[in-house]
Amino acid sequence: MVFARYGTRAIARRHLEQVTSAVLAASAPDLQAPWEPPAELVERMSAASERAWRELIASDGFAEFFLKVSPLEELASMPIGSRPARRIAAGNDIAGLRAIPWVFAWSQNRCNLPGWYGLGTGLAAVADQPGGLAHLREMHRRWPFFTSLLENAEMSLAKTDELVAEAYLELGGRPDLRAAISAELALTTRLVLAVTGHERLLEARPVLRQAVALRNPYVDALSFLQLRFLGQLRDARERDGAASARVAELVLLTVNGVAAGLQNTG
Repeated sequence: MVFARYGTRAIARRHLEQVTSAVLAASAPDLQAPWEPPAELVERMSAASERAWRELIASDGFAEFFLKVSPLEELASMPIGSRPARRIAAGNDIAGLRAIPWVFAWSQNRCNLPGWYGLGTGLAAVADQPGGLAHLREMHRRWPFFTSLLENAEMSLAKTDELVAEAYLELGGRPDLRAAISAELALTTRLVLAVTGHERLLEARPVLRQAVALRNPYVDALSFLQLRFLGQLRDARERDGAASARVAELVLLTVNGVAAGLQNTG
């Protein structure tokens, strides 16, 4: 990421300009009283979103499902990061995972789940009420936090590839969890577009949208290779640990390639 931001003089200067602009904008005193969103609507969205999130990760067998549908175990052997993927003595419990491996693994299987899951349910809790969509659009227009939240969700959704993600999710052997994730993805995408007024994701950020569209086909090829190598690696581990070393190296090469293509490492 340091190389991507500062390896080229023109890109480095542009990035510094963006960071400086953001800091100045955030630090400048407001010229008028900040707009306050309706507390009742915010609480309703928050409660619905949290409930959806906790129902998913608290599902029986979710930890085992996550290990099967992502290269989490393989990420632990990569020479990056200063800490192990799990806290000491945490076992396979989801609560024992560190934040970066958790997000990184979901980006590798092209779900990007932490970036959007539960948002659709939260938006629906308001949008399904009379006048709810109009309230959400006003919040998007006048509340900077909400605007930024939806912009980040749009980027996560744009980098999500449903076809590739479905192939990974099938590895988990849990049609119920796969269906829940697919349904929330469709709901979140539909309502984010409805609230922002966009016809497609990242419509207001054409340069980023074009960059994602250009990179995705190449990343797709790497993702399907990773799926193939993951299957071979898991079979090799069961039969012959020594034979898995070469396949493990290939998996890590695809991990590096996918991360570089998506510009996401967690």
